[in-house]
Amino acid sequence: MKYLITGATGLIGNNTVRQLLAQGEQVRVLTRQKTPLVELDGLNVEICHGDIRDAASVQTAVRNVDCVIHAAAHVQVGWTQQKLHQQVNVEGTRNVAAAACGQKVRLVHISTINTLGLGSLANPANEETGQPGLVPCHYATSKADAEKVVQQFIDRGLDAVIVHPSFSLGPWDWKPSSGRMFLAVNRGTVVAPSGAYNVSDVRDVSAGIAAAAKLAPTGRRYILGGHNLSYLDAWRAFAQASGKVGPRFRLGPIARCVASVGTDLWTRYTGIEGGVNSASLGIGSQETCFSSQRAEKELGYRIRNLKETVTDAWNWFCEHGYVDHHRSHVGRAAASFLP
Repeated sequence: MKYLITGATGLIGNNTVRQLLAQGEQVRVLTRQKTPLVELDGLNVEICHGDIRDAASVQTAVRNVDCVIHAAAHVQVGWTQQKLHQQVNVEGTRNVAAAACGQKVRLVHISTINTLGLGSLANPANEETGQPGLVPCHYATSKADAEKVVQQFIDRGLDAVIVHPSFSLGPWDWKPSSGRMFLAVNRGTVVAPSGAYNVSDVRDVSAGIAAAAKLAPTGRRYILGGHNLSYLDAWRAFAQASGKVGPRFRLGPIARCVASVGTDLWTRYTGIEGGVNSASLGIGSQETCFSSQRAEKELGYRIRNLKETVTDAWNWFCEHGYVDHHRSHVGRAAASFLP
């Protein structure tokens, strides 16, 4: 089969490219960058230049492929950049779905577990049982709107599947994305958010995406997750990769309230919103725990040991120079609490 992958320089997209190539598939990528891409260096891929916000370039990229894997998204957890989230996550998805539908090409739309709501550590949710109440930042709401767009095209005849990855760690996190949190924890912290979430290995997620492209019936949804953990336990596991102890305390409600007010005031007066703000702090106090049982049963999805995931992620960052100089990559904020 021949695949088009959007968002091929991101964590999930890049690992999916590598997963498909390892399976002997042909891969085309759609990218805005016209300079050599380190993320794709040495990979046997066809590069198509364009932007998912430009319908014409998307139509061109979709020609003569069998399946589109739509991984491109704008991810920023907070209360700013609403317009950009709308343009990329919603209208960009509309362009991709329209092209796939018009050319009768299968679509695997990569969403997020956060569109499914909340699931407790004691009782993880599945694709249908998530509870409402997740802090409605623009990223989460735009991804939910993007799913509605895909469903509208499914109703018109599009052959599409939606997958919901959780917070993913692993190699090939060039930007980095989820790795920002991982690196920040390994820099040292004594306090962790009070909530819980699901941590997956991006290699498991990319294998699940490839399986969904081949096996999933039209309209089916799959959670591609991993281990449900409190942030405290997860961050301690992250810290152990570099031989550190990790945080000792959970962030209490009073401290969270003070931090939320302070960071939002900073945004208001400077116009700059960091990764730590009232939205990310609020999400960090919630529980977003989910089960991947459907994907395990129907797609053969497998979840590897958390220690392997954390160790391999740490080794990749070390080998690629992110550890000695990661402050320049991470910035001042610890990163968001969304996948």
